[in-house]
Amino acid sequence: MLPHEYLSQQHRRTFLRTSGLGLGGAALATMMNPKLLKAEMAPTGLGVEPGRAGFPNLPARVKRVIFLYMSGGPSQFETFDYKPELEKMDGQPMPESFTKGQPIAQLQGQELRCLGPRAKFAKYGANGQEISDFLPWTAKIADDITIIRSMTTDQINHDPAHTVMNTGTSISGRPSMGSWITYGLGSEADDLPGFVVLTSTGGRNPQPISSRQWATGFLPSRFQGVEFQSAGDPVHYVRNPKGISPERQRRLVDTVHALNGLRNDLVDNPEIQTRIAAYEMAFRMQTGVPKLMDFSEEPQHVLDMYGTQGADGSFAANCLLARRLAERGVRFIQLYHRGWDHHGDLVKFMTTCTELTDRPAYALVNDLKQRGMLDDTLVVWGGEFGRTPMFQGKGEDPGRDHHIRGFSMWLAGGGIKPGITYGASDDLGYNAAENKTHVRDLHATMLQLLGIDHNRLTYKYQGLDFKLTGVDPAHVVKDILA
Repeated sequence: MLPHEYLSQQHRRTFLRTSGLGLGGAALATMMNPKLLKAEMAPTGLGVEPGRAGFPNLPARVKRVIFLYMSGGPSQFETFDYKPELEKMDGQPMPESFTKGQPIAQLQGQELRCLGPRAKFAKYGANGQEISDFLPWTAKIADDITIIRSMTTDQINHDPAHTVMNTGTSISGRPSMGSWITYGLGSEADDLPGFVVLTSTGGRNPQPISSRQWATGFLPSRFQGVEFQSAGDPVHYVRNPKGISPERQRRLVDTVHALNGLRNDLVDNPEIQTRIAAYEMAFRMQTGVPKLMDFSEEPQHVLDMYGTQGADGSFAANCLLARRLAERGVRFIQLYHRGWDHHGDLVKFMTTCTELTDRPAYALVNDLKQRGMLDDTLVVWGGEFGRTPMFQGKGEDPGRDHHIRGFSMWLAGGGIKPGITYGASDDLGYNAAENKTHVRDLHATMLQLLGIDHNRLTYKYQGLDFKLTGVDPAHVVKDILA
C-alpha cells in the first residue's frame, strides 16, 4: 500500500473497526447521548440538502438571496449618486488632491478632467431617494430598496475585483459566497441545486466570467454553484438518451451509489459522498429542470411585467427564472449581466444596459412582493466596483474608468429598512466619506440576515479556520436593518 493510500484509510471508521474496545465504548456513549456520533454534516444524497449542524445560529430574517450582479461595474454617477459639484466642474481639470498617489486603472499619467453626470436625477418615494433617468423602473420601487452610496473594495481590475465580491478576498481558489451559504444552511430544493448561476450579455465589452467565481474552493464540491444555460436545455445532458427510461436510469444510479458506497466504507472520503450526491441530484434534475423551464404556466401579465416571453437568454428571462428557482427552494441565485464596462460611449452603453436590466429588476422585486416572498428573500443589485468621476480628457464620447473608493449598490427584502439611502461619497464622488461600507461588511450583513454570525461560519483548511469575511475587520451594517 502506498503511503497516501494508507493515510487515506486512517479515519474514524477504520479506528473504530480496529480498536478492541472502541466500538463498545462508542455504542455505550451513543446510548447515553445519541448526538455524539452524528457527523458535522447530515447525510446527503437523498431529498433536501441539509446545512451544517448548529446553523442558523441567529434569528433568520430571510431564507434565500438573489444577487443581481452587474458585471463590469455600473457608474454610480448615472444611477444613484448625484453630484451637483461634479456637474458644475464638468470638463475642468480633476483636482490633483483627489488623485495623487491613488490607484487609478487605465489613467496613470493622463490628463484628467471631471465628467459630470450624463443623466438627470429626481427624487422618488416617501424619503426622496435620488435615482437617475436611466432607471425609470427602479424609481417605481424606491420605497422598497435601500441604496448604499459608500461601498468600497480592494481591487481595481475586473477579475480580482470579481474575486473580492464573490469570495471576500482577491486570492483565487477560495469558496464563493453562495458556496459558503449553502454549506452553512443547505438547500430547501429537492430536485435542483442549492446554488444556481445565470448569465446574460448586452452592452460594452461583455467580458467573460470565470467559473471559479461560483466555485467551492476548499469546501466540499457539492456546494459549488451550477451554471444554468438561459436558453435551450439549461443543463447539458440532463435529458435521457433515446431508449433509456426513468426506471432504467434509476437502476443505474442505484448501482453506482452501491459501488461508491462500498469504496467509501474503506476510505471515508467526503468527495465520494459528493459524487453520490451529484448522481442523485442529476437524476432528480431530469424531472425538476424541464418543469422549471416551462414558462407556459406563467400568466401573460407576468411575462409582460418582466418583458419576456420565455427562456430567451435575456436578463429579463433570468429574473423570472430566479423567482421560479426561489419558489422551488434554491438558496442562492446569482444573475450576471455582462456589459457594464463603459470606458467610452457612456451614454450609449448605459442606455443599452439599463434598457435590458432596469425593468426586469423592478419586475422581480414587485413580483416577489406580490407573492409575499420579498419578506423572506434578500435581493442585492450591484457590480464588482464603480466608475471614476473623471475621464482622460480626450474624445467626443467619454466614458468612466474603474473605481474602488466609492460606489453604489442597493438591497431589498426581508430585514432591510426600505426606502432609505445609506452612506455618502465626497463632493466629487471620489471617496466614500460617510458610513464607509466594504464588501466584507456586505457579506457580514448578508449572513446576518440569513441567521449566520459571520465569525462563526468557519471551515478548517491547512490548519486555519477560514471564513467568508476573512481576517480583516468586517461589520454588520446595522443601520440598514429593519
